[in-house]
Amino acid sequence: MSAVANPATVAECLRVGAGFSQGDRNWIAEQFVTLDARLASFHADATEIEVSVKDREARGQKVTLECWIAGRQKIVTTSAEEDLHAALNDVRDDLRRRLNDAKTRQEPRHNKHLRDVPQPQSELDPADGQEQLPAADPSRADAETV
Repeated sequence: MSAVANPATVAECLRVGAGFSQGDRNWIAEQFVTLDARLASFHADATEIEVSVKDREARGQKVTLECWIAGRQKIVTTSAEEDLHAALNDVRDDLRRRLNDAKTRQEPRHNKHLRDVPQPQSELDPADGQEQLPAADPSRADAETV
């Protein structure tokens, strides 16, 4: 992974939207600090995160976490958990999972590091230098070969 000159952090990129006050921002940022490792591969000036809640403390409250990263599609996660802390943890974990999925999708499919699996060594017959096939293991035979 390439190093980013100004990596994104929750403390830098988090905005609080409807239903939250600026006073809530600090404890929300503390709950979301585990996202910092995932956000570090993106530039801070190209990353924005906004959390909002509809009908706070009411039975049907809905917490929404939106993430904008330049050059990528917006990611929106929601939770209808009744407990506000549980809802915030739910949207945080969902955002982390979706960022991981997006990162995996964007990486090259034919990654050399994924192909670098050691191949089994062939056995050479010392008498004539010809390659010998290993003896068949009868326990691994399937119905078509028996």
